[in-house]
Amino acid sequence: MTVTAETTATVQNTADQVTLTIENHIATVVIDRQHVLNAVDGRAQARLNEIWDQLEADPGVRAVVITGAGTRAFCVGADMSAAAVDKTGLQYWAGLDPNGFGGLSLRTTLDVPVIAKVNGYALGGGMEIVLGADIVVAADSARFGLTEPRVGRLALDGGIHQLVRRIPYTQAMGMLLTGRKAEAAEMQAMGLVNEVVPADQLDAAVQRWLDAILACAPTSVRAVKQMVTRTGHLTAAEARGLRLPALMAALDSEDSAEGVRAFQEKRPPVWPGR
Repeated sequence: MTVTAETTATVQNTADQVTLTIENHIATVVIDRQHVLNAVDGRAQARLNEIWDQLEADPGVRAVVITGAGTRAFCVGADMSAAAVDKTGLQYWAGLDPNGFGGLSLRTTLDVPVIAKVNGYALGGGMEIVLGADIVVAADSARFGLTEPRVGRLALDGGIHQLVRRIPYTQAMGMLLTGRKAEAAEMQAMGLVNEVVPADQLDAAVQRWLDAILACAPTSVRAVKQMVTRTGHLTAAEARGLRLPALMAALDSEDSAEGVRAFQEKRPPVWPGR
């Protein structure tokens, strides 16, 4: 079954939408605002939050792919066009979305893996969306950067604080203090990108990651994601003692029984997903 939801408006006969498609347990989110390199305005931000909320409530979804439409950009951050910018930097800071840019960069309640399929520029808030993903697969033509200082702004939706935690300090500061763009291969060397492939192989590479996720017990995957996102402030010993909902569900799941049974019977498991 395929479910599609979208918000659409016409801007000079150009697509202006964020779409959600769910098929075979995989949700695909596409930012389609190619006239502004998939930059996000207020309405797109609201739509993205709606999508993540919907996916959180859907137990049938086992993984999510987020990408940008076209071949030029994944997302270049906030829409800075004259029609979209109606707040000063201070006003923007005062009204920050608790879930971060795109409703994802700081979200801690989505318990399924998110793959960022980076098909082009991932700049500003687009880079923050990447930082909110669990796995990053990029075309070799992709470019990454927190470029806000070059337009007198700041990466306030997690970019500054997350980047310095995800890659070596001097590498992070080298990007943050200059607003420079980095190639996909460089970001892979820093540890932020999992895989870099030619653009025409991007779909196949993402599918390999999805297949590997789907081969695992859904309840185990949810537990891993929840344990990581909700215990980052704790020591490993403290985190181990938490009775998180997804952990308890996984330990007493049909998936757990099926995994052991399939191993003993020397066959691939058929996951109930509960």
